[in-house]
Amino acid sequence: MKKGIIGRKLGMTQYFDDSGIAIPVTVIEAGPCVVIQKRTKESDGYEALQVGFADAKEKRVNKPKKGHFEKAEVKPKKMVRELKLNNSSDYSVGDEVKVDIFEDGDLVDITGTSKGKGFSGSIKRWGLSRGGMTHGSKNHRRTGSLGGGLDSSRVFKGKKMPGQKGNERKTEQALSVVKIDPERNLILIKGSIPGSKGGYVIVKSSVKG
Repeated sequence: MKKGIIGRKLGMTQYFDDSGIAIPVTVIEAGPCVVIQKRTKESDGYEALQVGFADAKEKRVNKPKKGHFEKAEVKPKKMVRELKLNNSSDYSVGDEVKVDIFEDGDLVDITGTSKGKGFSGSIKRWGLSRGGMTHGSKNHRRTGSLGGGLDSSRVFKGKKMPGQKGNERKTEQALSVVKIDPERNLILIKGSIPGSKGGYVIVKSSVKG
């Protein structure tokens, strides 16, 4: 990826452009992210930066992680991820990746964890059609047939059935950056993004941009 940063979803609002048009935007607190470790081709076989976001309390960090942070001489972080940036070699351990790496009008891909919606039926989870509601039908919102009884005699993997809905890793692609606020480390993204308020997300250059 060309650019990338870790952030926290703050919520949604609207932004008025110069012509007075209201644009629905999602506000993300992006960075600053500190470089904890560098991956190189010589030692790891690839180039990447291990960055951390949001300070964590030391009592909530186990000893192995605490030693890892102490070696980099940085404070413990809640969110640690690897970013394969094109200019990884330009950064050193302890440097900060800030929101000003992006510009207004950039296209980005945002990855987050979608809202968990609990155990759901097949109609709500997959959008399957329901059965008849009259004339003595007793198959209103049931799943229906699960497979053949003689030939296959089993349920094939991947069958659309009731189960856990949401709480999955999702990526929204080609979202537009409406405004960058470097002073407050904020980035305004047009439209909605995965996750609930306070959830961590990864903002990176769009693969389709």
